[in-house]
Amino acid sequence: MAMEEATADATAGAGTEAAGTAAYTVKRYPVAPGHRVNVRSGPGTGYSLVKVLPEGVRVPINCQKPGQTVTGPYGTTALWDNIANGQYVSDAYVNTGSDGYVAVRCS
Repeated sequence: MAMEEATADATAGAGTEAAGTAAYTVKRYPVAPGHRVNVRSGPGTGYSLVKVLPEGVRVPINCQKPGQTVTGPYGTTALWDNIANGQYVSDAYVNTGSDGYVAVRCS
């Protein structure tokens, strides 16, 4: 499983002179090669189309939730990946290296 990691700093203690910083890591996973993946507003194909991801893109997975079952290059699954606020892609099109959850469940 190939992952790209990006590190960002989050500032804590806003409004104080000695604001601390904490580093966190965002993992990005590749979408299936040769596929332009539909991004939906919820975990199913019945949700509105938000955008289409270009081939070769890598996506963050903020959280995951069950939804409509989809068959894709990485199997059949009901798991959907939240890649941004109000944006979901089927885990069947994302190479996470796992058939299960790789991120927290969406609330």
